[in-house]
Amino acid sequence: MINLNKQVIHKALTYTIAAVWLVNGLFCKVLDFVPRHREIVANIIGHEYSKSLTIIIGFAEILMAVWILTGWKSRLNAITQSIVIATMNIMEFILVPHLLLWGRFNIVFASMLIVLIIYNEFVLSETPEHAVS
Repeated sequence: MINLNKQVIHKALTYTIAAVWLVNGLFCKVLDFVPRHREIVANIIGHEYSKSLTIIIGFAEILMAVWILTGWKSRLNAITQSIVIATMNIMEFILVPHLLLWGRFNIVFASMLIVLIIYNEFVLSETPEHAVS
């Protein structure tokens, strides 16, 4: 029964994490429903290419959601997500804290997401390639 619950929690968290990437990529960046994301990019690289780069970042986030849902190389995916989230948030913490939703406190939420991603993949996941014998 415990393994079944772990599988259900793992699947639910996997879909939730994918949804976070999809919403941030599609709605916040590609469709520009949250202009603050474009402003963050503009403040870091300049205004000339900020709209285009924000859209490219958005599509990359959508691709991350697709990668998560495929389950292909899921451990590499979890590590990649963690590195991307940490890198983005450290840069924003240093360069544009005034544009972040929770200011410098954003780094706490980013860290919590990283821990959740790692826990979901390395503790909860019991796919054949991850199963402990």
